[in-house]
Amino acid sequence: MAVLEMGKCMIGKGARFIAFLSLAGWLASAPMGFLAAFAVWPAPASAATGRIWIESGGVSRSAILVQHRRLKQARRPVVIVLRSGKERRPHRRLFGLEEMARSSGPILLYPDPAAGHWSDAPGHEASRDQAFIRDLIGKLVSDGIADRRRIFIVGISSGGLTALRLACTESTMFAGAAAITASLPADLAVNCRPSRPLPLMMIAGTHDPLVPFLGGKANLPDSKLELLPVQATLGVFGKAAGCGEGHTTTVFPDRDPNDGTRVFFDKLNGCAAPVELVRIEGGGHAIPGHGNGAEAAIGPRNSDVDSAKLIWDFFRRLGG
Repeated sequence: MAVLEMGKCMIGKGARFIAFLSLAGWLASAPMGFLAAFAVWPAPASAATGRIWIESGGVSRSAILVQHRRLKQARRPVVIVLRSGKERRPHRRLFGLEEMARSSGPILLYPDPAAGHWSDAPGHEASRDQAFIRDLIGKLVSDGIADRRRIFIVGISSGGLTALRLACTESTMFAGAAAITASLPADLAVNCRPSRPLPLMMIAGTHDPLVPFLGGKANLPDSKLELLPVQATLGVFGKAAGCGEGHTTTVFPDRDPNDGTRVFFDKLNGCAAPVELVRIEGGGHAIPGHGNGAEAAIGPRNSDVDSAKLIWDFFRRLGG
């Protein structure tokens, strides 16, 4: 059973009481067991936010759900964001996907990792996290909110390791995937066989001290796993997508010559589904364009591109 914690409802100046009645009407008509409450911020593109609780694997798990449009409408795409751990709400909002999502109205879902971290190694805990994501998707689909054909996943840092693991084992669940400052766990080098071509975008810095671009042991606070080189990770998904030889590279303008980095866009050739890398030459363990202080970068941060916009444009090309 899914339960949403009731939050305060704040209506901006000039908003009508009927907006509250519309929300109440939706709650009254929602399926049994799915109760929603949302805190609404006073802005032209206000968002409704709530915390979902579900039982998965006999354990109560939670996620933050964000919607930017009226609640009564057709099924919508869902973007699942796996963060590196339990973060405060401002961290979530400063990443920028919510700004991108305002105009097109997808659901944004931020699952909370158990005990503050995602399981990166194979075994029971990894299977538990995968089941949790499946159960969240199943609940949103069964309640008529999500479009099963338009489920996307984004993983950041250790959340990216889990997102890539899911992309390997649960490729049929997703219409596209993206990983930032992450690479594929080495234990999946042989066994990662997506059952269909899966669109993938990776964003990685060549001088990342925590997730080595050329492969090796991760140095993340919650993961010391052996990782494949970023290019080898692309190759795994490129093989599943039937890509040909080589790739096409585009150079982004160097808008900030003082950040010590350059951005190159590598797209594998001849693929049945796009497999792409935004390669930050000289970049560290930092989200490009994410310079609002929401997290401390380790190594140089690129300011030439906006990661959230790159990912959002990629998903929109796929039907997001």
